[in-house]
Amino acid sequence: MLAEVTGSLSAIGYGLAAIGPGIGVGIVFASYIQATARQPESAGLTRTYMFLGFAVVEALALLGIAFGFVFRS
Repeated sequence: MLAEVTGSLSAIGYGLAAIGPGIGVGIVFASYIQATARQPESAGLTRTYMFLGFAVVEALALLGIAFGFVFRS
């Protein structure tokens, strides 16, 4: 056999699925920086929303890795 794939393919699937949360975290922080640059006085209010958005995006990433372990064959 020329090439053989061994091991769990769920690791490859999660690696591909982690691209989405990575982009999402970048968008969340870029939006916070842009909002703070436009109106510095609202930095305290928008910081709360930044952390909420970050938590939601990271929760999706953690769900992806959990499903990778649950549904591996």
